[in-house]
Amino acid sequence: MQTLNTLSTPEEKLAALCKKYAELLEEHRNSQKQMKLLQKKQSQLVQEKDHLRGEHSKAVLARSKLESLCRELQRHNRSLKEEGVQRAREEEEKRKEVTSHFQVTLNDIQLQMEQHNERNSKLRQENMELAERLKKLIEQYELREEHIDKVFKHKDLQQQLVDAKLQQAQEMLKEAEERHQREKDFLLKEAVESQRMCELMKQQETHLKQQLALYTEKFEEFQNTLSKSSEVFTTFKQEMEKMTKKIKKLEKETTMYRSRWESSNKALLEMAEEKTLRDKELEGLQVKIQRLEKLCRALQTERNDLNKRVQDLSAGGQGPLTDSGPEQRPEGPGAQASSCPGVTEAPCCPGALSTEASGQTGLQEPTSATA
Repeated sequence: MQTLNTLSTPEEKLAALCKKYAELLEEHRNSQKQMKLLQKKQSQLVQEKDHLRGEHSKAVLARSKLESLCRELQRHNRSLKEEGVQRAREEEEKRKEVTSHFQVTLNDIQLQMEQHNERNSKLRQENMELAERLKKLIEQYELREEHIDKVFKHKDLQQQLVDAKLQQAQEMLKEAEERHQREKDFLLKEAVESQRMCELMKQQETHLKQQLALYTEKFEEFQNTLSKSSEVFTTFKQEMEKMTKKIKKLEKETTMYRSRWESSNKALLEMAEEKTLRDKELEGLQVKIQRLEKLCRALQTERNDLNKRVQDLSAGGQGPLTDSGPEQRPEGPGAQASSCPGVTEAPCCPGALSTEASGQTGLQEPTSATA
């Protein structure tokens, strides 16, 4: 309104309003283009969500396989214990038979039996330690699965938030694409970073699967080597220590990726808040546009009324000037306004006063010319 009041004629006001209206139309078209791009991005996010669900189902299958392997190991340990007991009984029976025939070799046989018992106890202790380690591995795997479930739930909630915000943005983003160009670039960068993080997580999952396959192969080798010698147990212990170190390294990597994921989530929330603020600005712009349209209509009606009044004044002023001489010419704009009935009406806005004044001055010039 201040810019319109600075203009003198209604034609200039109409031209300024037309320019403003054209700019708003261009913003409306640009916002429609951006809305299409956001819809494409939404479809891509839905596809990524389906892919992650498939990977989750694969992880559940791997978990069931590990549980079956653990059960088989427990059964094998039980069978080994039973075989050890049977062997001890057989050796005791043999020892009784040999004592009746060979009393001289009793001491040697007793020493050998003690050695065998010590070896059996050591083997039992090692089997118990291996079972405890397997339980720890299973617990760690369950904790990781719970963490993955939480991540998936968090991602589902984010998807729902994105869907709701996109529905709001479809109505409000039709009038301001130029202001959202910077947001578009930022969102593209965030999408590239999220894709890169997803790829890293996929690589980590494949690496973990390979490690699980290696673990299963090593467990099978361990079962085969239990019947051979005790030296294989020592090598297996060393390998288990190496694998525990690798698992610790992998846990550190997961914590690092988790922190990066949380930072990206915070950035997305900040972007959502910025979108809500800009949506409020768009609502304000819509209200301003409606007011400007009402002003345009009021100015058009006012212009038509002024044109009619000017025509009436020009028609009413020419009649008495041709009949009377120069002595009846009105003095000043006030006298002429009193002679014309249409000029005494009150204008609807401040712009009408200037147009009426210009019409009165224009009417005074032909009177002097006729005189």
